[in-house]
Amino acid sequence: MKKNTTQQHSRNALIAALDIGTTKICCLIARMGEFGPRIVGIGHQVSAGVRNGTVVDMDALEGAIRATVEAAEQMAEDNVREVMINMSSNTIASRLITYEVDTAGHRIDDADLRRLLDPQVLQIDEGEGRERVHVIPVGYSIDGTRGIRDPIGMYGDRLGVNMHIVSAASPVLRNLETTVARCHLNVAGVAASPYASALSCLVGDETKLGVTMIDMGGGTTSVAVYFDGELVHTDVVPLGGSHITNDIARGLSTPLGHAERVKNLFGNAVPSSSDDRAVIEVPLIGEDGTSGASQVPRSMLVGIIRPRVEETFELIRDRLAKAGFEQVSGPRVVLTGGASQLPGVSDVATEILDRQVRIGKPAALDGLAEAVSGPAFSTCTGLIHYAVNSSQESTAGTFQPTAEHGRKFGKLGQWFRENF
Repeated sequence: MKKNTTQQHSRNALIAALDIGTTKICCLIARMGEFGPRIVGIGHQVSAGVRNGTVVDMDALEGAIRATVEAAEQMAEDNVREVMINMSSNTIASRLITYEVDTAGHRIDDADLRRLLDPQVLQIDEGEGRERVHVIPVGYSIDGTRGIRDPIGMYGDRLGVNMHIVSAASPVLRNLETTVARCHLNVAGVAASPYASALSCLVGDETKLGVTMIDMGGGTTSVAVYFDGELVHTDVVPLGGSHITNDIARGLSTPLGHAERVKNLFGNAVPSSSDDRAVIEVPLIGEDGTSGASQVPRSMLVGIIRPRVEETFELIRDRLAKAGFEQVSGPRVVLTGGASQLPGVSDVATEILDRQVRIGKPAALDGLAEAVSGPAFSTCTGLIHYAVNSSQESTAGTFQPTAEHGRKFGKLGQWFRENF
């Protein structure tokens, strides 16, 4: 299923990003200027019709998207026709493959590179019911010799590339695109949520030295691993902030709305010496007024939150190890997403992942309001960056490789020699 990924980013052109999450939907509209994009429209509200990053009610999601985009359009005083959207379903899968083309011994040029990296030519079988989201080159080889930094100008009979393929279940992707289309919006492109968040939050030195980006959303937690400046692995686990809220609601027998409020006001993933003395008033399900509230120590709340946070990071640690990226992921972890703002989460991540941890916020964009500049808006901000750079990205259906792609791979080739 092809996507219209051609966007004209000439001066004054509009770019729209739509972050469709389990707990919230956000739309940012940017206008291209002389010095880059400037945010001119912002809209966000509670999500509906999405569970764990997957559409479960098209009608409810359509209404939420329409309201969010209309709010952004009113602020921008203009209408958008297409949006860049994210994909956060746990059907996302990541793999590395090697692909080669025959160069007949002649001097390798840009035409060979384009032929090698053309997604329409690549013989990649994603399997029945799956669709490519990203096709990203992460290293070259000539006649079996890996670690080639720049193949342009060299000679060989076979030119190869190591590709990072990110795919997702076709029905999940099509349901998302169809719902957006029902809002009379074209899908300009799709980006995996961890990739978009990484574009917004990571700095150059982190991606070069190796870093794991963990985006903690409402319904899912997504992972992006960078090595030597390139995205080499992505993953999504079906746990997020809403699971913590559900645990609190069940554990304290309180409505979901009150459970979310208690989590935000009193929640912590790390116990303290004062937790037993601090008492929280929690309304009970089906009871009215304060007479129907129970008094619980904060230690009970922490005891509910911490196991779920531990489970999330343990699952990420184990899946990185199983995929062979535990060592490649580097000494640093960057946490972002709304659930990462829960106090104590970074401490638990440090303990379980045994890495340096920082909370990542979106890089500043001209016109971006303070209210939407926190970790919860990393994906939407990253989609703006992704849209601006879309002509240089390897998205499903479009990629314009140049000789520059051959100059970005140094020690990455050595790692591929040792591991693949």
